[in-house]
Amino acid sequence: MTLVAAAVCPHPPLLVPEVGRGEPVEARAVAVDAVRLLCAAEPDTIVVVGDAATEVSYGPAASGSLAGFGVDLRVDLGPTAPAPEPSSVLSSPALPLSITIGAWLLGVVGWPGARTAVGVPAEISPDGAVALGSRLVAGSAPQERLALLVMGDGSACRTLKAPGGLDPRAAAFDATAAAALAAGDPAGLLALDPGLARELLAAGRASWQVLAGALLAATRDGPGPASPGPGSLGPGSWNSDLRYDDAPYGVGYLVALWTRDVAERG
Repeated sequence: MTLVAAAVCPHPPLLVPEVGRGEPVEARAVAVDAVRLLCAAEPDTIVVVGDAATEVSYGPAASGSLAGFGVDLRVDLGPTAPAPEPSSVLSSPALPLSITIGAWLLGVVGWPGARTAVGVPAEISPDGAVALGSRLVAGSAPQERLALLVMGDGSACRTLKAPGGLDPRAAAFDATAAAALAAGDPAGLLALDPGLARELLAAGRASWQVLAGALLAATRDGPGPASPGPGSLGPGSWNSDLRYDDAPYGVGYLVALWTRDVAERG
């Protein structure tokens, strides 16, 4: 596959208006806009990547529910599409929250095309995440166009009222992730420490590092020029844009968009 774009979004249930019940959620519109731009890159397939209990590939028949958040709402992943190579395959599993919100975003923007999803366990190592990201890019025919919708929250320890309370290390951790997303820097994402992420309740670490692996593979194998520096995708082949960086509920929410230059999308 040729990777043409990737969007990074948080996955709080409050992104869904029925769950928010009128709560103004600034990240919602930003996330929807980022996913709309992701779809505008005209991929053949979108793979949603999000944290899950185990590494699992979710087929289009999978669905998730927001019943646990007081809303009787089922979210289907989508129409039939070839699944990426998984370590385990379930025919119709329940989607975890991260991928449920990703599927909801695709539904909101009206994406009509193929989509699958991959769950990433919190325990995965950076090397394991890179390998998984590389497999996503390597899968299927080279002429197929792939986009990734990467769902992940930053630290849940940003304020005293945060789910994990206040940890003075949390803001710096999220700032490192934000800087890497803003710069299109896979190496910066891979520098995030899994142990620290676990202590800071940063659910997005594993999925962000899968993104890093996918982008490194795409830069290595794609038609664009080689990276000019350590981890940087380089302005000659990719554009990176950090569109949101805040912690309104004590949890770090980041929205970013990485797109391959039009001339190099294939």
